Amino acid sequence: MKRLLLVCGVLLLLPAWLQAEPVRIGSKQFTESVILGEVARISARDVGVDAVHERELGGTSILWSALQHGDIDVYAEYTGTITHELLKGVAPDADIATLRAKLKPLGIGITDSLGFNNTYAIGMRADRAAQLHIRRISDLLAQPGLRFGFSNEFMDRADGWPGLRQRYGLPQTQVRGLDHTLSYRAVASGAVDAIDLYSTDAEIPYYHLRTLEDDRHYFPRYEAVYLYRLSLEHSAPAVVTALRQLAGRIDEDAMRRMNARVKLQGIKDGVVAADFLGVRADADGVGFWSRLLQRSVEHVKLVVLSLGLAIVLAIPLGILAARLQRLGQVVLGLTGILQTVPSLAMFVFMIPLFGIGTWPAVAALFFYSLLPIVRNTYAGLVGIAPELRESAAALGLPPGVRLREVELPMAMRSILAGVKIAAVINVGTATLAALIGAGGYGQPILTGIRLDDIGLILEGAVPAALLALLVQGVFEGIERWLTPRGLRIEARL
Repeated sequence: MKRLLLVCGVLLLLPAWLQAEPVRIGSKQFTESVILGEVARISARDVGVDAVHERELGGTSILWSALQHGDIDVYAEYTGTITHELLKGVAPDADIATLRAKLKPLGIGITDSLGFNNTYAIGMRADRAAQLHIRRISDLLAQPGLRFGFSNEFMDRADGWPGLRQRYGLPQTQVRGLDHTLSYRAVASGAVDAIDLYSTDAEIPYYHLRTLEDDRHYFPRYEAVYLYRLSLEHSAPAVVTALRQLAGRIDEDAMRRMNARVKLQGIKDGVVAADFLGVRADADGVGFWSRLLQRSVEHVKLVVLSLGLAIVLAIPLGILAARLQRLGQVVLGLTGILQTVPSLAMFVFMIPLFGIGTWPAVAALFFYSLLPIVRNTYAGLVGIAPELRESAAALGLPPGVRLREVELPMAMRSILAGVKIAAVINVGTATLAALIGAGGYGQPILTGIRLDDIGLILEGAVPAALLALLVQGVFEGIERWLTPRGLRIEARL
């Protein structure tokens, strides 16, 4: 009887267990994607399903990888991106039914079009374009000296600058990569002459830009859709139904108005999404100090975990490098190579191994912490005067005791200097962790850049700078405390 009751209890609780994990919705690092992420989250909320929005997770490759690996369940994408960037062997003009068939074996579902086409375009300041008599992209051929400022993703995409240059035979050589948000200010100020646009961007009329006609029909249609994991049809079918019901409801004017309310009027994206859906917005009870505390905890956690793990490995590696010269050069070389990998690339490399969130960020920061600690441990040990080593050996001390009681204390200042350098570097580099969903002070910085809000940027930048100063002061205090008194006196002399 007890076993029967136990089985019945398990069966009753099983649905709750299955729903314990919230639906995770991702968004890219631009306003429209964040709004569509909020539309999906609120739609899930209104059918009784708990959902969280992982905001501003970077570009297409990060979101696609996160979806495939199960780190998120839903995100808004565009058909042109799917055909050119995500799927191989698919015609550029493939319809959604074809895409659905191609995505199904990957465990990914796709909704019908949300109702608008947010295609790429090339834009110039209207007065500058009129001055040069430029209305079409092909008109750019006669102006080889023009300066282009394209978003970093557009610079490398198959449907971006490389293909556009080839299709039109464009001769311009002054082409630089910019953040998409910052490119608008660059063209408005005259720093560049032309930029890539998203056709539903609110900034196009705001900055008085002219959208150049794509007279050779290079850019495909970019119908907005939601991609989702097919497993969601079983774990949260109400969410999939809600997403499908959004198809055809958002036209280009509606999307452009929502973008403008967030980007130009400063209204919160959650409020704008709720207004569009005709439902209540979530209560915004999180004040400045609560946000600051949350971001501080996230940031300190990233720094402490990565630095602690690095110390555990790097100091033994530094000792090994000092003991075995040939092996030591290999160790120093490998840690040096890790330091040359660009920060953002290192974070992205960790996603297939650890997913998104805290642990890939910790892993990336761990690798960046190794070199300063290894090198300073090595330098501190090999810098000990030979006569001191000989004196310790003459006393008959075993190698392990000499290392613990004589050599490491004498190298302590150098070792702690390496740890201090690694900690300060980590505080700054950890701001990039927000791009892969790890939070920290980088989150308000990214949002501030996206919304052109200096206050939000300072909300992340100022605490990060203060934390770096605090970390430096703490380690200098630890250095004085751990350094033997005799060595402190000698250093002052």
